[in-house]
Amino acid sequence: MEIKFFKPNVSHIKQMQALVKPEVESGKILLRTEDEMANTIRSYTVVSVDGQIAGFTALHIHSIRLSEVRSLIVGKEYRGLKLGKQLVEHCIEEGKKLGLEQILSLTYEQGFFESLGFKVIDKEDIPEHKIWADCIRCKHFPVCNEIAMVYDL
Repeated sequence: MEIKFFKPNVSHIKQMQALVKPEVESGKILLRTEDEMANTIRSYTVVSVDGQIAGFTALHIHSIRLSEVRSLIVGKEYRGLKLGKQLVEHCIEEGKKLGLEQILSLTYEQGFFESLGFKVIDKEDIPEHKIWADCIRCKHFPVCNEIAMVYDL
């Protein structure tokens, strides 16, 4: 089994959107349009297994101190290979290289992120309010039961 982590280019967007579509439809992950993904393509890391896109995530930078793990997905047939953990670890390493102080995750998967060293915080304690601009596009807005978690770099 050949596993590769790489920075995608815009030609990967359609495959990435197809992979995340079920989670977008269920409301677990926020929809990112092709244009949004193209505009932020440098923030994504993709993992492939035997040449097939198996998962991805994005490290979105909010400010000089805060970034966010976004759109973390691993295809059902690839779960159990610890690819999600490795994708988040890539975000942590990238955040350190960029000199950021903290990585945020808004998640339904508290245990997964705790196992990687993230800690629960109150949503009201998230320092950069522009994060909430995405929330109005969520199908669960304004009743959100995501858990806010941070990782100190």
